[in-house]
Amino acid sequence: MRTFKDLEVWKKCRQLRLEIWDLVKTFPAEEKYRLNDQMIRSSRSPSTQIAEGYGRYHFQENVQFCQIARGSLYEIIDHLSVCLDSQYITPEKHDALENLTYECIQLLNGYINYLVKSKNSPSSGEVNDESRYYEPG
Repeated sequence: MRTFKDLEVWKKCRQLRLEIWDLVKTFPAEEKYRLNDQMIRSSRSPSTQIAEGYGRYHFQENVQFCQIARGSLYEIIDHLSVCLDSQYITPEKHDALENLTYECIQLLNGYINYLVKSKNSPSSGEVNDESRYYEPG
């Protein structure tokens, strides 16, 4: 693995972010600075937090950023309920996006478990292996 972009969880969160971006374009104009903005920010957070955590040298810091990402994913689920209640999306679209969000959560939980196991490994020394950090160029 050369960068955080190689992580399956980051790729799936990126997919979710793009789908949310396409969705909010269909909302009424009065939602531009309300629901649109909240959904865009919460959908950007998971991939951003995963990337930032990956850049940390300590497993525990990475886990903390991943936990923030997980909170943002649950926030998206609530925003999707608002969309459904406001009849901005069909039940089918709601279910598809909610399922995608839960896929992100499952992958993220697996990544967190991996990090915790790595942290607790006797050979870890509590610091991530710096050789896994890729410096382009």
